[in-house]
Amino acid sequence: MGTRADIRSFTGHELKEYLIMKGHRPYRGEQVFRWLWTPYVHSFDAMSNLPKHLREELKQGFHLKCLEPIKVQVSKDGTRKIASRLEDNALIETVIIPEEGHRTVCVSTQVGCAMGCRFCRTARMGFIRDLTPSEIVLQVLMAIEELGGKRQAIRNIVFMGMGEPLMNYENLSKALHILQDTSGMDFSKRRITVSTCGIIPGIERLGQEHQVGLAISLHAPSSEKRSMLMPVNRQFDLRDLIGVLRRYPLAKRRRITIEYLVIRGVNDSPQDALELSRILQGIRVKVNLIPFNEVEGIPFKAPGQEAIESFCKILAEKGYTVTVRKSKGADIDAACGQLYAKIKDNESPRG
Repeated sequence: MGTRADIRSFTGHELKEYLIMKGHRPYRGEQVFRWLWTPYVHSFDAMSNLPKHLREELKQGFHLKCLEPIKVQVSKDGTRKIASRLEDNALIETVIIPEEGHRTVCVSTQVGCAMGCRFCRTARMGFIRDLTPSEIVLQVLMAIEELGGKRQAIRNIVFMGMGEPLMNYENLSKALHILQDTSGMDFSKRRITVSTCGIIPGIERLGQEHQVGLAISLHAPSSEKRSMLMPVNRQFDLRDLIGVLRRYPLAKRRRITIEYLVIRGVNDSPQDALELSRILQGIRVKVNLIPFNEVEGIPFKAPGQEAIESFCKILAEKGYTVTVRKSKGADIDAACGQLYAKIKDNESPRG
């Protein structure tokens, strides 16, 4: 591979400017970019409407990175978890979630995670490295190929996989531009959501530079409780985070999603619900309650149904829109907080 650049980490604008600089007509950049994000195009030779000399030039100057699944697991509820091995042998996981009438792809932004949340299995991997823009976006292309190659097979993209997206902001930002480019996969900003555990500088940049959805992994209504669950709160305190959310620029009819992992005996009491309703007062939010998925080695328990219903009722009575996330893929460790990329050498590629 040598020093060849990763062409799939170029935005459409960057690629067009590069080819113009090399003496090519402006439309060639759009042509090449379209090919880069066409399913099953894994070589420059497959870009059939490009002149041979341009294809040879691209082969000399660029590396066409690809991402292929090494293990695909299918849950009884239709959820698919795809493990991929990167060029440096690092492993990541991507999840395709079936919804009523459509599918959502849950994308990773890092190998492992440095945030150390006590309830999350991915945290046990530690942080290994950031993903490049191409490695982020290729997960979406891979999901489309897994579903037969039709772009329409995927409606929503959520950055809720392995890693903290806003700790890899520059690469995330380029990936967002690539995903939304009308010459490529052409995803609407309304169909993309970035989830964060509360990296305040990243939230501020995201609000200034992009108009995608924002989801906040809150998980506790007080700084003390949140610090116990999420070490990030010691750096970016809950009170400061709430202040940033109050100032966050939202388009009309858009709301911030508050993700709240409900853990038995930890944050599931009526008092917790009342406190959550108080701190969110005046912010345009919707609350997504996530019953904790029990994971071996993590000392927390799933909440009871009665606690979930009580929590929902209290928030609804305070005027909040509340949903309860139905756990999907738990039987293949693909549910919230369960991703942990580890493949045995003798495992079948499809489990």
